[in-house]
Amino acid sequence: METSGGSRTTARRVPGQERGARPGDDAGEPCDLVTVPARQGLEAVDILRRAGTAPKVGPVLHDGPCDTLGFLVPPGTAAGWDMPGSACTQTNGRGLRLPAEPPVIGSDWLLHPDTTGPVTDPALLREALGEAARLLEAADRCR
Repeated sequence: METSGGSRTTARRVPGQERGARPGDDAGEPCDLVTVPARQGLEAVDILRRAGTAPKVGPVLHDGPCDTLGFLVPPGTAAGWDMPGSACTQTNGRGLRLPAEPPVIGSDWLLHPDTTGPVTDPALLREALGEAARLLEAADRCR
């Protein structure tokens, strides 16, 4: 699978993925996937979860072998995604239905679709990833 940043991922299609489905639903919207290093992604998840009472973060995949997190975002996000240090994979309008089991071999849900909002807002995610990068940079300087 080619990402918008030109890197390759090892995502595998899961049988039963259907056009126009939302994570955990039989119908709904397709989604794109923003992938970031796990350390930055975990900080961003914390930032988003502390940001208020309404769900600010959607389902998140943890890919242990690649040490990355994947945030589900609305379709079309990849077309304008330009956040350094991350990649956004398009579904190219094909839709993506994510079942209860993670769609990538060796991955698992950090935040399961049943326990979150439908997807993460890309503008909020961009802000949280920027804040997370600054926090990690400051922490690394203190070592």
